[in-house]
Amino acid sequence: EPRSAWCCLAWTLLVVTMNSLVFLMNLLLMFVIFTIVLLPTIVVVYFGFQCHSRVLHSAARYCKNFLDDNSSSALIILGFIIMSPLIVAAMAIYCSLARRLRLLMCLQPCSRAVYKGVKWRWYEEGGLCSCLRGCNTQVKAWV
Repeated sequence: EPRSAWCCLAWTLLVVTMNSLVFLMNLLLMFVIFTIVLLPTIVVVYFGFQCHSRVLHSAARYCKNFLDDNSSSALIILGFIIMSPLIVAAMAIYCSLARRLRLLMCLQPCSRAVYKGVKWRWYEEGGLCSCLRGCNTQVKAWV
């Protein structure tokens, strides 16, 4: 049966808040994974731009002794070339972790706020700690 107007508003705020927290958790996890996986690219491109004479032309000792403009350009090109496979690897790692942790199962539709007696999706699947007992491989995150 439908909820009253004030009750529906309160439950809607709860569902939106919960979905926002799950979204922020996913975003934070994605940021951490991409930062760790793309760190080699970030470092290589940073040193390439830092030591190139037409960009920053740092006076650091390693720029004067080891890197000239040609090697700085090579570092920049190498960094952008290795970026593509690392982005694919980072996305695969994120998708694997999101599926294993069942993060998308915590997103709830707003119909939970409109009607009484509708159970939460993660409750129907065995609770938040269902992975401790063994994940059900038949459960899909997008269903």
